Amino acid sequence: MKTLLFNIGHLCGIHPRERLLVQGTQMKELGVMEDAWLLIDGDRIGNFGKMDDLDSKTMHDQAIDVHRGAVLPCWCDPHTHLVYAGSREGEFVDKIRGLSYEEIARRGGGILNSADLLHEMTEEELYQAAMNRLDEMVATGTGCVEIKSGYGLNTEDELKILRVIRRMKQTSNVRIVSTFLGAHAVGRAYTGRQEAYVDLVVDEMIPAVAEERLADFVDVFCDRGFFTPEQTARILKAGARYGLRPKIHACELASSGGVAVGVEYGALSVDHLESASDADLALLRGSATMPTLLPGTSFFLNMPYARGRHIIDSGLGIALATDCNPGSTPASDMKFVVSLACIKMRLLPAEAINAATLNAAYAMGLANDYGSIAVGKKAHLQITAPIPSIDYIPYAYTRRLTRAVVLEGMMKEVR
Repeated sequence: MKTLLFNIGHLCGIHPRERLLVQGTQMKELGVMEDAWLLIDGDRIGNFGKMDDLDSKTMHDQAIDVHRGAVLPCWCDPHTHLVYAGSREGEFVDKIRGLSYEEIARRGGGILNSADLLHEMTEEELYQAAMNRLDEMVATGTGCVEIKSGYGLNTEDELKILRVIRRMKQTSNVRIVSTFLGAHAVGRAYTGRQEAYVDLVVDEMIPAVAEERLADFVDVFCDRGFFTPEQTARILKAGARYGLRPKIHACELASSGGVAVGVEYGALSVDHLESASDADLALLRGSATMPTLLPGTSFFLNMPYARGRHIIDSGLGIALATDCNPGSTPASDMKFVVSLACIKMRLLPAEAINAATLNAAYAMGLANDYGSIAVGKKAHLQITAPIPSIDYIPYAYTRRLTRAVVLEGMMKEVR
């Protein structure tokens, strides 16, 4: 099946096929073609060009006028906790009253509350709830997403979450990768016995996850009050024995060694970085590890934002993600994240869009096939309403612009 999209106002995110990420000043190079067409050949991008150069002999089975809308890669969301139970609006009120994220966690709330709720839900209930959230993400232009476990905190419930993610992979055209995050917090049964809980993660959870081939990556919440760099290293080494590459929660609450252990063990990304120091950032230069920033978390928790402008000016690239979860970021709209990156982190629109597409695909190990417009890449696209320029996307920060998505070459209207 060949589908021609024509009368495209702005074709955005054009990069050479071999480019897997952008860094430093290169992040400003978005690649925009005005007045364009694009041919979808099966599930891949077959060709594209200027309308003036469209050959009437270009073979296609159907042609779709996008009425001067923009066409760009689907958003890629490389850090979410999409499979969860219930909500935590009570903690939202606690935060308004002045309690910090750490204080709520010390009182037995936060992640532990979500684990208690999840324990009572069946896989079917979790699947239906997560698929509803996934549909909401697609409606805002997201086509690739990483989903973590971490609200189980015992072997049975961690496996339950990962099985739900596997089913989501099998039943959706969204490109999903899965991450085992058993070390998200210490389970209630191990209160005061953190080392014993790490033993459980290393000796029981990881082998069980690997036996069912349920995860692509392994993650650890390496931060003040959670897991130490030494414990993190032990978990990452155990994951590596089963082929699980790291993606690390690092420097959200303090500069506590998460970046260093992530780089040492070849993490694909280190995520959060709200409290990352210049020394932390220096470790990332020359590495293959992508800094992934989560401005929605800072917005919702009213905490400092990661220094996105500084990170780019220092020569690094960044990726953006929602951190969608029930406690610190109950939102999944990547377009809003792009706007926050511009408004609060001082990214230019082109930089923020690159961070939410190509670099975000890299942070999931998917940049060979997703995240940019290039012949041969997967046709994972979003089509917007007519807009005056690409800069309008983050500028119109609450306006729903996505009119249709193309996933694996199949178009779906989302109005």
